[in-house]
This record gives sequence, C-alpha cells and structure tokens, in this order.
Amino acid sequence: MYQYNEQDQNLINARVEQYRDQTRRFLAGEIPDEEFRGLRLMNGLYIQRQAPMLRIAVPYGLMNSVQVRKLADITRKYDKNYAHFTTRTNVQLNWPKLEEVPDILAELAEVQMHAIQTSGNCLRNTTTDHFAGVIADEIEDPRPWCEMIRQWTTLHPEFAYLPRKFKIAVTGGPEDRAASQVHDIGLHMVKNAAGEIGFEVLVGGGLGRTPVIGKVIREFLPKQDLLTYLEAILRVYNLNGRRDNKYKARIKILVNALGIDEFRNRVDAEWDVIRNTELALTDDYIAKIKGYFAPHPYASDAVDGISVLENQLEDNAEFRAWYERNTREHKIAGYRAVVISLKPHLKPPGDITDVQLDAVADLADTFNFGEIRSTHDQNLVFAHVAAGDLYTLWQSLRDLNLARANIGTLTDMIVCPGFDFCSLANAHTLGVAEQINEKFDDLDYLYGIGDIKLNMSGCINACAHHHVAHIGILGVDKGGEDYYQITLGGSSREDASLGKIIGKAVPQAEVADTIEKILQVYVANRSEDERFIETVRRIGLEPFKERVYAAVN
Repeated sequence: MYQYNEQDQNLINARVEQYRDQTRRFLAGEIPDEEFRGLRLMNGLYIQRQAPMLRIAVPYGLMNSVQVRKLADITRKYDKNYAHFTTRTNVQLNWPKLEEVPDILAELAEVQMHAIQTSGNCLRNTTTDHFAGVIADEIEDPRPWCEMIRQWTTLHPEFAYLPRKFKIAVTGGPEDRAASQVHDIGLHMVKNAAGEIGFEVLVGGGLGRTPVIGKVIREFLPKQDLLTYLEAILRVYNLNGRRDNKYKARIKILVNALGIDEFRNRVDAEWDVIRNTELALTDDYIAKIKGYFAPHPYASDAVDGISVLENQLEDNAEFRAWYERNTREHKIAGYRAVVISLKPHLKPPGDITDVQLDAVADLADTFNFGEIRSTHDQNLVFAHVAAGDLYTLWQSLRDLNLARANIGTLTDMIVCPGFDFCSLANAHTLGVAEQINEKFDDLDYLYGIGDIKLNMSGCINACAHHHVAHIGILGVDKGGEDYYQITLGGSSREDASLGKIIGKAVPQAEVADTIEKILQVYVANRSEDERFIETVRRIGLEPFKERVYAAVN
C-alpha cells in the first residue's frame, strides 16, 4: 500500500490549516456564503437537508486498519457514531458540525487521509475492482496504475476548475466490477497481438440526466503513455466543455456533440504536443509504484486449512451459505477473498457503526494483513483470508451483524441516502429499501432467484447508478408524494447496458409488490440456469409490463 512521502503530507497539512482559517473567517462574517461554498466544496463539505455532509477520500477503495480505527474514532467524536460508504468507495459523515470540520480534517491527515477533490468540478477519486490483485484471470493488478493516476490528479492545478466533475475507473481483467463503462474515462488493461500489456481507453460514459455508455477512443494505449494521454483528454475537455449549462457540461455531452472521431482527432493533436514530456511514465517509476503493491507474505501452509474448512462447511449450513455467497476464489491456493455485507436486514445500505469499524480493523489485523477495501457496491472486502480462518472470521462478523449471506442477491442493494439526507433528492429511498427487505427476507427464496442487481436513486443525478441495475428504481416527486419509476435490463458489468422504463411510476407503498410481480415473470419464463438479466434481454419488457400493470388496465 502506498505511503505518502513528506511532500504529500506537507501539502495535506497545509490544506487543513488553509481551510481552518477559511472556516474561521466565514464564521466571523468575513467571507460571504457563496464564496465559502466553493472553498468548502474543495474540501469535501456539502450542506445537506439535515446537516453538513463531509465526504472523505478512499483512493481506489484501499484502507489500512489504522485508518479505519481513525474513522471509527471520528464518528464518535464528531458525528453520530456511524459512517456511510458510497459507490465511489469513499466515506461520508452525515452529521458533522461545520465549525469542527477543520478538526476532522486534521485528524484524518494524521493517518494520511483527506477530503480533497471529493466534490466540486475536479478530478474525483479513481476507482477499481475490489478484487484487484487476487483474481486469477486478471491481466495485471490495476491498483498501481490507480495510484499513478492519484498522484497525477491530486491538487492538479490545471484541472481544479473543470466544466464539471470528472471520474475515472480502471479494471485489470475481463470482468468489470468498477462500472468502468459509465465513467468519464474507463481504462481496461488488455494485451495486444504482440503480448504487450496496455490499456483500452473509453471516454464519455456517465449516468445522471443523460445516461451514456462510454465509447472506445483508443483500442491499445502503451503503459508509458497513460498519463500523457489522459492529460490530452482532459485538456480537450477543459478547453471545449460547456460552462454555460451544468446539465450539459459533462464530457459525454462534448463527445456526443463532436462525435468520437473528431474528439479523438483533437485528443491526438494535443497528445502529439505532450506525449514525450516529463509526464511520460518511465520503467523505473512504474517499478517503484508497483513495489508498493507487492504480494503479502502468504502462509505456505495455508492449503492445510482446506480440509478443516471442508468439514466446517459440511457441518454448518449457515456458514456454508455465507461461504458460497460472500467469498470468492483467490489466486493463491489456501486463501479466499471475503465480502463483508454492509446490507444487514432492515438497516440503511452502506452504513457501518463506530463499534463495527473498530472491530473490522481488529479483524483485518488478525486475518487480512491489516488491509480493508471498500467496494463500488457499498460493501467491504477482506481480500486475503486463509481457508483455516474463515469459520472464525465468519463467527466474529456474525456477532457484529456483518455476515448477512446476501452478496449478489436482491437485498445487496446500492441505495443513495435519498430525501432523508440529500438536499437534491426528490424522494425517500431508505424506507423503500426497508420495505424491500421486509418483503424479501427469505434467503432460500433469494438464492433461488439467483444473481440480481437492484439499485435505487432518490433523484435523477443517479448516485446509486439505477440506470445500470438489473432492476433500477428512481424516486420522483408527484404533487408532494413519492413515486418510483422502474427500469429493467441495465448492467454496469462488462456487458454494460442501460435499463429501460417499464411504465408509469408506482406509489411508494407498492414498490416491493411491484418487484415481486417482476420476479414472478422472471421465474415463469427463465430457462435453466438463466440469470434475471438474461431473461429480460431474451423476452423483452412486454411480459413484465403486462404483469405489473394488469390490475390498472
């Protein structure tokens, strides 16, 4: 894991003191509201419906146990004893006091964390696959490349005031667990015909009011050219992106307006100027960064725990269900990657208490080399657990209410905070998530339904990525009442697609019943071993529409 050097730390410390003085001057009436708005956003602070919200950066979702303990302590001292993980793998505090935010930032700086560029029109947190470095079919670990991008983007002076926010995701293999195709830039590690590893580059993806799947701008980009090419893209966007209308300011609008060929031509022209500058990556620099992500000291006798594990799986059905749903194969024999569900029954998705954070840090030290990862799906991952430790880890997580065996099921929902917290939201989401959990509380039923992705957003900004869910739910306001628009057929994976609206929005009380009807159509029409998304694509929307709106018609 990368450790900040002295220059990094000095920059973060300087930003903390700068913002402390800005906050003091604002509270003293020396800085007007509108001017302070831009300053606080540069430091991750929003003003939400109930209170300020502070968004803390977790670069490519990677934390150590010291940082997680610090987060736990901060929630106790400055918040309401919990934190919330987002689809950008960041952490949000929903109840900090504005005057105490500089103190929070100072404590974060003690453990090499900050809130810089988690909001505003800038380059945001780069994300990646939460199983990076442990999956056998991975072409290469993408995390070193994410770190190179982080070093390039953090406090980048040229791109601090872009037309709109800008997001990058990197994947290291054929599976896409980072929703890379709906990012402003998506980077896929690939091999060319000569066996060289580089990047396929996509540009112009995004969700919100205008959902778009990204377009391939370059099929193969050599490794050493990564940052120069990204900089060329950003320069073209910075020069040509619209600033007169924030709803048309994202790069996806520019790519669509120019066409991908013309956009590529402009990027190539800019790239020709900067390709051979000091921004080009050297072999020494690449090797240095990769060194921070060297393999952990795996136990050579970890395979000995497999026979014990097999007996435990045979003897305990509850443990076996958790093992099958919440763990994944590791490329090192005798190890598994464990997904810690932050979707407990009748609790807000993505939330975790201070007690749980402290316990997770302790468990990470005991079982996972002190490493914790946050995921695009609002869960956590221990990526390196020995087979012989899985049962003990499961028992500990169960006691913490963090072992719900629902990963990949309907209740493993991505849900934004909605109207309860967000000032932009049109409708509530957390109560609807609870309604769905109450309706579908039978794990055997959920396992029978199989892999399915449900995402719910409280407004068109699509923070929960509802457009690319198998079942997407969008909250809308109708005359002061909450209604919910349903889409089917979306995917954020390697088969990325945008969901289609099945009909008119349904009232809040009918959301779970509507999902039940949709699932009934799936069960009645699926072929053997056919997933929900595959059935939707094969039979189309009409059978679902007929069932959902039958009583109305």
